[in-house]
Amino acid sequence: MRHLDPSSLSLRDLFRIEAEEQTKALTDALLALEKDPCQGDMLECCMRAAHSLKGAARIVGIHPAVTVAHAMEDLFVLAQGGRVRLAPAQIDLLLSGVDLLSALAGQGEGENGFDEDIWQADAERFAAALTATPAAAVDEDRVPEEVSVAGQVAIVPAVPEILPETPPAASPERLLPERAGEGDRALRVSAENLNRLLDMAGESLVETRRLAPLEQSLLRLKRMHHQAAAALDALQAALPVNMLDERAASALEEARRRLMDCRRQLSGGLDELEASNHRTTNLAHRLYNQALMVRMRPFGDGMGAFPRMVRDIARELGKQVRFEILGERTQVDRDILEKLDAPLGHLLRNALDHGMETPDERRAAGKPAEGFVRVEASHQAGALQIIVSDDGRGIDLDAIRRTITARGLAAQDTVARLSEAELLEFLFLPGFTMKSDVTEISGRGVGLDIVQDMIRQVRGRVRIISRQGEGTRFRLELPLTLSVVRALLVDIGGEPYAFPFAHIAGAMKVPADRVRTVEGRQHILIDGAAVGLVGAHQVLGCTAPDGTPEELCVVLLGAGDHMFALVVDGFTGGRELVVQPLDPRLGKIKDISAASLTEDGAPLLIIDVEDMLRSLEKLAATDRLAPVGREIGTQSGARRKRVLVVDDSFTVRELQRKLLDHHGYDVEVAVDGMDGWNALRQGGFDLVVSDIDMPRMDGIELVRRIRHDPVLKALPVMILSYKDREEDRLRGLEVGADYYLTKGSFQNDALIDAVIDLIGEGAA
Repeated sequence: MRHLDPSSLSLRDLFRIEAEEQTKALTDALLALEKDPCQGDMLECCMRAAHSLKGAARIVGIHPAVTVAHAMEDLFVLAQGGRVRLAPAQIDLLLSGVDLLSALAGQGEGENGFDEDIWQADAERFAAALTATPAAAVDEDRVPEEVSVAGQVAIVPAVPEILPETPPAASPERLLPERAGEGDRALRVSAENLNRLLDMAGESLVETRRLAPLEQSLLRLKRMHHQAAAALDALQAALPVNMLDERAASALEEARRRLMDCRRQLSGGLDELEASNHRTTNLAHRLYNQALMVRMRPFGDGMGAFPRMVRDIARELGKQVRFEILGERTQVDRDILEKLDAPLGHLLRNALDHGMETPDERRAAGKPAEGFVRVEASHQAGALQIIVSDDGRGIDLDAIRRTITARGLAAQDTVARLSEAELLEFLFLPGFTMKSDVTEISGRGVGLDIVQDMIRQVRGRVRIISRQGEGTRFRLELPLTLSVVRALLVDIGGEPYAFPFAHIAGAMKVPADRVRTVEGRQHILIDGAAVGLVGAHQVLGCTAPDGTPEELCVVLLGAGDHMFALVVDGFTGGRELVVQPLDPRLGKIKDISAASLTEDGAPLLIIDVEDMLRSLEKLAATDRLAPVGREIGTQSGARRKRVLVVDDSFTVRELQRKLLDHHGYDVEVAVDGMDGWNALRQGGFDLVVSDIDMPRMDGIELVRRIRHDPVLKALPVMILSYKDREEDRLRGLEVGADYYLTKGSFQNDALIDAVIDLIGEGAA
C-alpha cells in the first residue's frame, strides 16, 4: 500500500494512483490465470483488486468504472466458487476491461475532459458482453458483441487493442499474494527531492574528507612538541649543574611541565579527532550509500507492461511464446530503468516478429511449438547486465549482406569481407530494416538505432550474439547508476578532469623517445599498431606547458583504427565521483558531459569521451593536429586567419576546406549549427561560412546567436546555400549575415573574393 499525503492530492489523483496499482495486479494475475485457471490465490487477487477499484470509483464518483469493476468482481466470485472456469475468451474480455479501467482513471475532470455518458455506454456494453458469456461455458468460438472504448472498438474475445493514450502505468509495487508478506511500504517522492538528497549526501561525504588534512596538521604539531621537549632536555643537559640557581632551575622545570601538559592535551585531542573522523566518515558513507539506494528500484518494477505486450503480439502473429523475466529483484538506478522501457520494447517486438517462428515452422525444425523470449538482469563486475534472448530462427547474415548491397551502403566485394560482428553493427543504423513489408509491429526501420542511442546516453554498450536456427541474444552492459561514475582523474593545464573508466581503452606512461613522426603526425606503438598522439591542451583549448617531458602520460580513447592517444599533464588516480549535471542554460559544452567535486571540494569537469572522439577525428581530418609539447598557434611565421566552415555535407565541407586552405587560410569544420556554435565559443575565428539547412541548429539560428552574443557579434558571417531565391537571401541578410552566396560560387572566384573582402587575403 502507498502512504501518501492526501492534502496534496485530489480525489481524482488518488484514484489514478490506486488504479495504476490495481490494474497492474489484475493484469499480472490474469496472465497467470491464462496458464492455469485454477489458481485460487490469483482469483483472490483479481477479486480483491476489482472490489477495491469498485469502492474507490464509487467514492470518486466515476460511475462507468464502478460498472466495469462490479461486472469483473462478479465473474471472479463465480470462478472462486467453481461455477466458472476462465477460458482464453474470458481472459481476453477481462483484459479489455482492465484497459477500460486504465483509460477511465486517466480521464480528466471538466466538460472537455470527461463525457460520462459515452464512457457509461462503453462500460455497460462491456458488462453485457461479460454477462453474455455463459457462466460455465469455455467455448471460444462464441464471439460476443463489439465493445467500444471511447470510440476505439475492440472485438471480444479477439485480442483487445491497448489504448495508446493512457496505457496502464508500471507500478513500483506488485500486489500479488506472494509479495504481500514482504512488508515494504512505498512512498512517492519527487525526482528533484531525490536528486537533492543525493547531492547533499555527496557533499557531506566531501566535507568529512576535510578532517583528514586537519588530522595530519595536528600530527605534525605533535611531532614538533616532541622535538621541542627534546631540545629543552638537551639544553638542560648542556648547562653545568651548578650554573643554574634555584629560580632558573624552577623556571626550566615549569617550562618542561607546561610542555608536557600541552603534549598530553594535544594527544588527547588528536585521539578524539581521529575517533570523531572515523565515526563521521563512516556515517557519511552510510548516509551516501543509503541515499543512493533510494534512487534504486527493482528491475521488475519497469517490466510490468511487457508480459501483456508479449502475450498480445504473440497471439496477433499466431505464435506460441513463453515470456520469462529473471532477476526481477536486481537493483537498477531509477533513471536507467525509465530509459530502458523503449529499447526493451523494441527488442521484444523484434524477437517476436523477426526472430520467433510459427508453431508449424518450429515443429518442422525439430523444435517445440512453444518458443521462449527471456529478459534477464544481473550485476556483473560492478555493472548492470541485461540480456534479451530468444530461441527463434536467429539472424540471417546472408540476408544482411543482401540488404546492405541493395541499399548501396557498401560495395558487394566489401560486404563479402565483413566479419559477423561488423555485419551485425549495420542493424543499429537508422532506417536499416530487413523486412520488405511494413506492419504495426515492425518494418519501419526504427528500433535498434533507438536501442543504440539509449545505451550511449547512459555510457553503456550493447552486443549481439546470434546463431542461425538457434536464437539471438542482445547483451546490454550499463552502469549501475547515473549518479556515480568511476573515473580516472588527470591534470590538464593545471585543472583536474575526469575520464570515465567505462569509456577509455587504457592509460599509461610512455617515454618521450618512443614517439615517432610519420607523414608529419606523431604516433606511438600500441600492441604493434601506430596510434596517433594528440595533446589534450589542443582539444580543450588550454595552454600547454613549455617543453616536452621525458615521460608522457597518455589516455587511450576509441578502438581499432579510430584509437587516439591523448597526452595529459599527469595522472591523479581513480575515484568514484558524484555526478553533478551542468546548468541546462549552458547548453551542450563541447567535450564535457558533467561536473563533480574532488576530495577537497574543488570542482572538476567530467569528459564526454564520445564528443571528444569526434573532436579528435575532426582535427585529424583537417590536418590540424599540433605536435605534442608545442602550444597551439606557435608555428613559425605569421598567424594564418582562421575560418570556420559549417555544413552538414561532408563533400561540401571538404571542398570549402581545400579551397580556403589553398588560398592560405586556416580552416576548421563543423558538421551542423550546434557543432559550429560550440566551436565558436572556444574563440579565435576570423570568419564563419555557414549553410542554412542543417540538423539540430540551422544556419539562420546560428547567425542570430552570433549577432546576439556580446563577444561574437562583430564576427563576419557568410551564408553559402543552395537556395538562390530572393526571399531566402533577404532572410539570411536580415538576421545579420554579411554575405549571401549560392553554392554555385565554387565554380568561380566569388567565394574567395567575398572572403578577401571580409577578412583580407590569406597567408602566402
